[in-house]
Amino acid sequence: MTHGHAFPPMTTVGPGDKRYPALARGFNQRWIARPDYVRLVGSPAGAVRALSEAVNQHPADPTRTRITVRSGGHCYEDFVSGDDVRVILDVSPMCGVYRDPDLEADCVEAGATNWHVYSHLYPLTGRALPGGSCYSVGTGGHVTGGGFGLLSRQFGLTVDYLYAVEVAVVRPNRTVDLVVATRDDPGTNLRDLLWAHTGGGGGNFGLVTRFWFRDLPQPPRKVRLAALAWKWSKFDKAEFGKLVSAYGQYFRDHQDPDEASGKLFAMLKLNHVSNGEIGLLAQVDDDDPGGEEALADFLRAVDGAIRPTSGQMNAPMGEHPPLRDMHTPRVLPWLTATQALNGSGENRCGKYKSAYMRKPFTTAQIDEMWAYLGNVHYKDYVNGEALIQIDSYGAAINHPPRDSAVPQRDSIMKMQFQVYWKRTESDSAVKRHEAWIRDIYRKTFATSGGVPAINDLTDGCYVNYPDADLGSGEWNASGDAWHTLYYKDAYTRLQQVKRCWDPLDVFRHRQSVRLPKARGEASGPE
Repeated sequence: MTHGHAFPPMTTVGPGDKRYPALARGFNQRWIARPDYVRLVGSPAGAVRALSEAVNQHPADPTRTRITVRSGGHCYEDFVSGDDVRVILDVSPMCGVYRDPDLEADCVEAGATNWHVYSHLYPLTGRALPGGSCYSVGTGGHVTGGGFGLLSRQFGLTVDYLYAVEVAVVRPNRTVDLVVATRDDPGTNLRDLLWAHTGGGGGNFGLVTRFWFRDLPQPPRKVRLAALAWKWSKFDKAEFGKLVSAYGQYFRDHQDPDEASGKLFAMLKLNHVSNGEIGLLAQVDDDDPGGEEALADFLRAVDGAIRPTSGQMNAPMGEHPPLRDMHTPRVLPWLTATQALNGSGENRCGKYKSAYMRKPFTTAQIDEMWAYLGNVHYKDYVNGEALIQIDSYGAAINHPPRDSAVPQRDSIMKMQFQVYWKRTESDSAVKRHEAWIRDIYRKTFATSGGVPAINDLTDGCYVNYPDADLGSGEWNASGDAWHTLYYKDAYTRLQQVKRCWDPLDVFRHRQSVRLPKARGEASGPE
């Protein structure tokens, strides 16, 4: 594939430009910035120039000083588009995907979306990133946070294949350098910079321009895909408990990536009762001789554990549209199946929370989920786009080939609490949406301070599903700081990388990696 762009390397969009209202916000309409300008960057050299100009400009408004970077624009909090943002550097024009013979690696530019990568890399090479299902998520953020998806139980995380990263960094004298850090670098600082981008989160160390991956996996020629749903009206508390327990127990017992069951990925969609349905998506490698039976066994273990009868999925569920005509599993080419699952939902406002589960859910957790999904509490709350999504996890993820900054490597499930609403809704309605997700989350993890603290049952939170509430004592009474929930013991090393590569703290937001305290400096709240 040729590497080049038909457009100018940089385009600047200011408040008077008709494109400005669209470019001043990301995918989550909850957050809209008022930057002095948005600069669209089309090359690594352009990134250096844009960052250098931005970091050496004097802010006219002292309340808006941050410089942020956007690739796909899917940040869940106000870390990219916020009231205090002065400049947004948008790398979405830098979206090439090609083979780099010099580094003997597949190069993905930071502005490429998941679908760019799947639809270009796979046809050209037969290989793929084991990344996410939402097509429009940008790799600049997805990869740096650890990136996982439907192929991850079979092949691991995206960062398990990361060989090199190119980053524009700001030096203490405010000059900007373009640095390439590889896995094989002799210098500790460069190796640490690469390591920090294997799960240390975006927006922490510099402006990422390119990633290089080695030995990427070949996805299956075909996968077997199932989508089914149950009517909420058919459930009582006991049947709900059987469903959620059976799901967790299945993934507790099937964690061998060499077995067909270890290659199976599933999402359980526990929607609020006002949605009308509970949904289940599952995909397995159909090239594996045991794939068909593994999917059948999974469906027997989950669907067969309850009295309600499953049928076709009819309702949209979170970020996924309803997948019809898949109650009987269908065999599809991998890329075709990936396209069928591709979704990001409509442009809307959203709030999210996450949890890593090391074990199946306790009875108390299941009872709280049942109650707060509208069966006891929030009965008068009508929002079919409020849900808990429970993704399968583990298997190959729990056997990384090398050290990474993703510390959650023994979990069996990953939860994502989601709630969506329209920007036109009243302030009181928005507060109701936020109250629902905060309450169901706090009650689900009531025994560990309202969050999935680091313990035998739970293992913290996913940095790519950021939640500003984790930094509030009102919502986090666990004793584990937000950075512990994201990074665990890796945080201290990430702080050292921050001190080396972003000593001026240019890349910062409410939950960015903090510069370590100088010796003798009084410590304050994190």
